[in-house]
Amino acid sequence: MRTRCAKIRLLLLDVDGVLTDGRIILDDNGMQTKTFHVRDGHGLKLLQRAGIEVGIITGRTSQVVEHRAKELGIKYVFQGALDKLVPYQQLISDLGIKDEEVAYIGDDVVDLPILRRVGLAATVADGVDEVRCRVDYVATRPGGYGAVREVCDLILKQSGRWDEVMARYAAGEDRI
Repeated sequence: MRTRCAKIRLLLLDVDGVLTDGRIILDDNGMQTKTFHVRDGHGLKLLQRAGIEVGIITGRTSQVVEHRAKELGIKYVFQGALDKLVPYQQLISDLGIKDEEVAYIGDDVVDLPILRRVGLAATVADGVDEVRCRVDYVATRPGGYGAVREVCDLILKQSGRWDEVMARYAAGEDRI
């Protein structure tokens, strides 16, 4: 695990079921809402501070996702990706990185083509069985409830970058 995590330069995530609990809430006007866990967001910021890029590849399209990504400074956002492998391949080509330098968190069978390629494949505790049996790491928390933070912490700790990122908090620089 240490060797895998030490190579990670990019974390990619699915949204529904990973960054959220998978529920899609529609109001009477058809407006969509999603809930995100603040600790997941903080974990993503910690990765960014360690020099690890973050991106989103999701099959659905939602302005809520655009807003959350902007709020977190996530510059790589691919929505409406029915074949997630297409934006994945384009992104790693554009960034000049290799599969083994990518971590991906997915929760359903549509994520398997990417999960099979990356250096660190992860899922949430409530990911589907077909995914949980094929990944390197299964979070103890379900999607939308801190699973992303758990994977972020794993990458930082196993790669030896945790103490460096935590130093700002010990120095009293505790802003997100």
